Amino acid sequence: MSQFKNLINGEWVDGANVSRNINPSDIADVVGEYAQADAAQARTAVQAARQAFKTWSLSGPQQRFDLLDRAGTAILARKEELGRLLAREEGKTLPEAIGEAGRAGQIFKFFAGEALRLGGETVPSVRPGLSVEMTREPVGVIGMITPWNFPIAIPAWKIAPALAYGNTVVIKPADLVPGSTWALVDILVEAGLPAGVLNLVMGRGSVIGDALVGAPDVDAISFTGSVATGRSIGAKCFAAGQKVQLEMGGKNPMVVIDDADLNLAVDACLNGAFFSTGQRCTASSRLIVTAGIHDKFVATLGEKMRALRVGHALGADTQIGPVVDAKQLKQDLDYIGIAREEGGTVLGGEELKRDTEGFFLAPALVTGTSNTMRINREEVFGPVASVIRVKDYDEALATANDTEFGLSTGICTTSLKYATHFRRHAQAGMVMVNAATAGVDYHVPFGGRKGSSYGPREQGSYAREFYTTVKTAYVNAG
Repeated sequence: MSQFKNLINGEWVDGANVSRNINPSDIADVVGEYAQADAAQARTAVQAARQAFKTWSLSGPQQRFDLLDRAGTAILARKEELGRLLAREEGKTLPEAIGEAGRAGQIFKFFAGEALRLGGETVPSVRPGLSVEMTREPVGVIGMITPWNFPIAIPAWKIAPALAYGNTVVIKPADLVPGSTWALVDILVEAGLPAGVLNLVMGRGSVIGDALVGAPDVDAISFTGSVATGRSIGAKCFAAGQKVQLEMGGKNPMVVIDDADLNLAVDACLNGAFFSTGQRCTASSRLIVTAGIHDKFVATLGEKMRALRVGHALGADTQIGPVVDAKQLKQDLDYIGIAREEGGTVLGGEELKRDTEGFFLAPALVTGTSNTMRINREEVFGPVASVIRVKDYDEALATANDTEFGLSTGICTTSLKYATHFRRHAQAGMVMVNAATAGVDYHVPFGGRKGSSYGPREQGSYAREFYTTVKTAYVNAG
């Protein structure tokens, strides 16, 4: 059995315990045994990052560019291998997993360039003889807590900008899927990462997270995960004076109005709701459909959904992989049951048996729902979508915005009038027109509003707002 250790101050070290990484497509397949750090090791990692910050924060942009560029090249060269690992541990289909690995490589390449592009401003003062310079400097030691649903892309879009801007890092990946992050860190070590600049501590969030959040030598926390955990982290960070970035849940609407291209709308909703097993914070979980197209839309989407092939993530013809683990499968099934109890009609949603023992679930479409039902208020995080029938565009927009979340939203329409109005009035951080709510580019900002996000955006050039701090300096030339 392969064993994988934590990285602390440039050394691979054993943990207090080990955890088995299980393939959700085949629970007999153990991906590997991964070290579980304790709180003391997490604190040691923080001290290593603090010490390394003294030199890394003063490193030149060429050094940071070279490291990130080498890492990006290596990730892209190994994307099939990394994708296979990701598919085994998380359950994404192999094409999706390879695509995610490739995206991680592109992220590192992008932020290699950002290391060279970081600039400042010089302006005249309103006082004679003075000039003013505004520059950006690294924040310090960044604690990162990442989720299980994008186990290489999300660590990449946190680590790459942190290093590009001169910060040091302690990262804790999701306990369910440590393998992809371990492989990413190993690539960075091979690319020439100085000791202590990036530290990997795997283990339980209740152990490692508590050692990072509120710690006096950790300057900032970047978290992606559940709403409840995010709010708790945010409160602790505020009390400790830590900078904080939170990406949390979504209950994303896709509006389909009468003039929509039916096939385009169905395909966008099929992708957004069910691909990646619906385990995306940007998934289209509320399908808000106007009366004139409702029946045709539901019939067509239901037919295409039932034709989706659910199976082993590595299967050549698989379109939907397994749910990530038994706990998530139970949560999905519980919500399907709740939807029935509330009066919804469920198509699909059955637990499935396959040649290997895994966590397979048929995608579910719930019709006859209202926006007040729990299935439309709470995040399921599985291949479950509900349909809300509305009278017209105005009711559709109001229903779309009637949620505590605001990550991603979309509309399917052939009307420039409605598309333009929706883009302006939709209360979400990302708006899609005639495209799935899930799926964003690596070079543009990612984030939402309301209960979905807190703090500066992730990805693209906007990432500098979190990973840098602004210094204003006055110079008297006289």
